[in-house]
Amino acid sequence: MDAKKVTPVAKPLNAKVKVPGSKSITQRALICAALAEGESFLEGALRSEDPDLLAHALTSTGVSVEFAADSFRVKGVGGRPHLSGKEIFMGNNGTGTRFFLAFASLGRGTPIVVTGTKRLCERPFKPLIDALRAWGAELRSLKNEGFLPVEIQGGGLSGQEVEVSVTESSQFLSALLLVGPYTKEPAKIKLTSPLVSRPYVDLTIAIMRAFGAEITEKESLFSVSHKRYQPKKFKVEGDASSASYFLAAAALAGGQVTVTNLPKESLQGDSAFAGILSRMGCEVSYQDGVTVKRDLAKPLKAIDINMGRYPDLVPTLAVVAAKAQGKTLIRGVPHLRFKETDRLKAVANELKKCGVPVEELEDGLIIEGQEKIKGAKIETYEDHRIAMAFAILGLVVPGIIIKNPSCVAKSFPNFWEVLEGLYRQ
Repeated sequence: MDAKKVTPVAKPLNAKVKVPGSKSITQRALICAALAEGESFLEGALRSEDPDLLAHALTSTGVSVEFAADSFRVKGVGGRPHLSGKEIFMGNNGTGTRFFLAFASLGRGTPIVVTGTKRLCERPFKPLIDALRAWGAELRSLKNEGFLPVEIQGGGLSGQEVEVSVTESSQFLSALLLVGPYTKEPAKIKLTSPLVSRPYVDLTIAIMRAFGAEITEKESLFSVSHKRYQPKKFKVEGDASSASYFLAAAALAGGQVTVTNLPKESLQGDSAFAGILSRMGCEVSYQDGVTVKRDLAKPLKAIDINMGRYPDLVPTLAVVAAKAQGKTLIRGVPHLRFKETDRLKAVANELKKCGVPVEELEDGLIIEGQEKIKGAKIETYEDHRIAMAFAILGLVVPGIIIKNPSCVAKSFPNFWEVLEGLYRQ
């Protein structure tokens, strides 16, 4: 199916939804479980394109992975991956690829090549590659320096102090942290730039600690002890980024939506979205998950917000802002230009198609809310978050057609089924 027309809802919503497990948590937990010695069980894990690509990459290094409907059973390699000489295809999975480059650098065997889609080969990896080389890894960019495809010879990582810039992605730091317990000398990682997307680093550290690692932070220096990961049963909470689409549905269509498997005390920074919607005029409550409620008699209000801590929420916030009274200023997210697509440009282009005035800034967007928005055929740029955000706009705007709707498989394979459920409740 190359396009999907979204039908507007006929009345305010009254729905409960369950979202898939967190993509961010699943991929971090996969690395910890793969490095541990023994068997771990990741319960409630996300089974979608990105985690599956990472899991299959791990199996090529001697990790045993059993796949079930919403779980992974992982038998780790005790910090000693075996490089098989294979070419590893990672799709457009930036997070998993960065983690895997660090993981595979611990390995020994026949050199492997890590590659992906055309877009993944355009996304930045140089700060991570440079840091891994400083720790003694033998990595070679086969086409353009600092980009995929990359050949990994392995040989282990020395540890000690290394510097890394996180201007483009916090994942460079997370990748180094995740392998920190297995470097030859204790790992110390010093940041040379301000940290973007801080909640994702907090998430990495929380999961590492859950598997038994010890991490300390002082100013811009992160230190990881040699306390290694222990195999365990680990429960993955619902994905806060995926939840945002259905909380936004309540904000736009009115009524209420409860996401049942997103806890109030979530590990994920993106769980802040409910609070952002409360600033725009919605009511938020926490009982059996998180509920967003809006009385259609109360208009949505524009806000001024720095989204640097929650970049994945920007497309969702943008479609809500399109129906809010006034001009919403979204700032602090220049790194969105290095995601699956240039998300700032993509969101601006598609909102303009719908008749919404948008000014694109270097680090954000200014969106002028409109009462009347026109339908349009939405280009998704093969980006799951663009597809899902504009599908939610289609609940209140007739004529929204989503091109390449299957791109949601990257993080939320049953998105369209869950969306259909809103009409039946």
